[in-house]
Amino acid sequence: MKRSLLVFVAAGLLAAGCSSATTAQDSGASQSPSSPAPTAGATSTSSGTGTGFRIDVWADNWSAVYIDGEQIGEDSVPITTERSFNAETYTFDAQMPFTVSIEAMDFKETDSGIEYIGKPNQQMGDGGIIAQITDLATGEVVAATDADWKSLVVQRAPLNTDCADDPNPDETCESATVDIPADWTSPEFDDSAWVAATEWSPAEVDPKGGYEEVTWDPAAQLIWGTDLEVDNTILLRMTVS
Repeated sequence: MKRSLLVFVAAGLLAAGCSSATTAQDSGASQSPSSPAPTAGATSTSSGTGTGFRIDVWADNWSAVYIDGEQIGEDSVPITTERSFNAETYTFDAQMPFTVSIEAMDFKETDSGIEYIGKPNQQMGDGGIIAQITDLATGEVVAATDADWKSLVVQRAPLNTDCADDPNPDETCESATVDIPADWTSPEFDDSAWVAATEWSPAEVDPKGGYEEVTWDPAAQLIWGTDLEVDNTILLRMTVS
């Protein structure tokens, strides 16, 4: 009699446990958590491990570099510094294809586009940038600035260049500014409306202060907008594959 009762009770407990487990599974409580969503702007390495790269950049006067939407470096000399000529080197890991985006600025005191305002050397500034990307494993230059890069000039001044010597250029110089597009550094950004960057010779840009410290690949060209003096802020993009 006691043994039969114990068997009956044990069977009841087993049935209750099965019912409880089934209920939990139906409600999703026992399912494994889903994988976290990829971080926005992170370099994807789902098809293999990333490769190490180095990018050398020289800019007149300032630049910031992004890989697949993530900033990997910014000029160590602030854009507010006059005559800030220097080269920068950054390393990063990426899986091809990846998108390189660069924001470049020429020094200007105000949106008039004029520098050294009120001084004997008051003038329009001129810009220029050059960059190359090297595969650290092979030593091969896999990308370099040239006319294949897409560009968008977002600040131009002075539009009326005869104002360059005016004592109050902020009152007489005209400028044009467009909004920087959202997500312009993202690999998915549509840059089909952008134009080809313009190549400029070293004689035209007159690079100095760090330019000679880098051994530039023959493919690397100095680039900017269509006007070295009037174009002050420019966005550049290239997909490396």
